Amino acid sequence: MRLVLLGLPGAGKGTQGEHIAAKYGIPHISTGSLIREAVASGTPLGREANGYITKGELIPDELAIRILHERLKEPDCAGGWILDGFPRTVRQAVFLDEQLAQSSSAVQIALDIRISPDEAIRRISQRRVCSQCGAVYHLTYYRAKGKGVCDKCGGDLIQRADDTVETARNRLEVYLVQTHPVVHYYAQSGRLYSVDGEAPIEKVFADVDSLISGFAAHGVQETAGGAR
Repeated sequence: MRLVLLGLPGAGKGTQGEHIAAKYGIPHISTGSLIREAVASGTPLGREANGYITKGELIPDELAIRILHERLKEPDCAGGWILDGFPRTVRQAVFLDEQLAQSSSAVQIALDIRISPDEAIRRISQRRVCSQCGAVYHLTYYRAKGKGVCDKCGGDLIQRADDTVETARNRLEVYLVQTHPVVHYYAQSGRLYSVDGEAPIEKVFADVDSLISGFAAHGVQETAGGAR
């Protein structure tokens, strides 16, 4: 199964990607995490990416393509994958289809997790991350047991530079201009499906699981018939 997760920043793509990966045994590939790893490594590629991230801007296509291309070569991707954060532009979506066509594969499902812009800003601005292990928490939906301290390693919880209200608003503007057209790109080829991302996490996954299990049982090509 080859799945692309779409939705506004803060929609819950990472959380749902982890649940899907755990149940169906395919890797959840977050380009955001890959980029942050590059930033943390201090490599020239990481420093270049960081210049865009801290301003709430999307990294250039060439940069995203280089990162993802290497990841999809790994053995664990042979049986399928979940892409989270890519493609972010129609150009990237076209490139991905072209690259996959060379190996007789294709994106089978583009899943749009829908939330409102106001909800996206609330979620992003209340997100906190462990400064040591990178575990993600939320001041409302997933709070750490200890105040300001990570449950897993005891590291301090911080707000990333790209998780402030101001940067979140900029990220939404960029998304609507550059990334939202990707939704229409997949809709035109009958690969787009959607779920209500403002429902509780468990309900969102139940809806996602119902959709995916139907594909797994009957085959994506037999059931895919347009945006839903």
